[in-house]
Amino acid sequence: MFYIVGLGLSDERDITVKGLEAVKSCQRVYLEAYTSILMVEKEKLEKYYGCEVIIADREMVETESDAILADAENINVAFLVVGDPYGATTHTDLYLRARELNIPVKVIHNASIMNAIGACGLQLYNYGQTISMVFFTETWRPDSFYDKIKENRQIGLHTLCLLDIKVKEQSIENMARGRLIYEPPRYMTVNQAVEQLLEIEDKRQEGVYHRETIGVGIARVGSDDQVIKAGTLEQLLTADFGAPLHSLVLAGDRMHFLEADMLRQFAIDKDVFDEVVAKHYNI
Repeated sequence: MFYIVGLGLSDERDITVKGLEAVKSCQRVYLEAYTSILMVEKEKLEKYYGCEVIIADREMVETESDAILADAENINVAFLVVGDPYGATTHTDLYLRARELNIPVKVIHNASIMNAIGACGLQLYNYGQTISMVFFTETWRPDSFYDKIKENRQIGLHTLCLLDIKVKEQSIENMARGRLIYEPPRYMTVNQAVEQLLEIEDKRQEGVYHRETIGVGIARVGSDDQVIKAGTLEQLLTADFGAPLHSLVLAGDRMHFLEADMLRQFAIDKDVFDEVVAKHYNI
């Protein structure tokens, strides 16, 4: 059996009972370690699960999937995913490869940022398309996310922004020279995401959002030191959210008054929040 097991969002204890039972039955256990990160060391996972955990980076998952799936028709193999197994297309691809090899597959779900984002108080059914924001470079500053935000805001829906993670990435020079030298990990902050959002608005000038648009920054959701701060994009530019992982939400124009009441609990400045909500959100 090939198990794809969601680990949840925070630490080793977030795995479900069903997931833990599956892991303990396995002869090989892999941890996917590039689409997201767990806020705990591998050694803690191994101690809690009672088995060795093999780190599966992007290269292994995308080019050595046969090794991961090897003999899974005869033994139990687990592939651990931070959040929920279907949070990334990579995991769907692995599922399909296993089925093509006639390997039985069982998926065990868990919480992910896609549902835990409800912690900020904005109702899940009022979200539109989720966007991904990548780190800008000097030569690459993609803005396709802008059109999705525009579509969401035209019908009053909130937008969840998933922020870039760079793990085991190579520089262009090292890649060109064939050197297996990797850059230090980088995790986009709420501040960086807001800065890039405002840059694209300044470039496109379609009025999709502005510096007084209400946003919510969330860090380390599901952990004991979770941080949620609501405010204008101007305020979020300089707000401190601490260590990764960060996410950002842009509130839709048709925010319900109960959603506004919840957001106010996390407001950086409640007076400013009240003023902006009254001015732009008709509440």
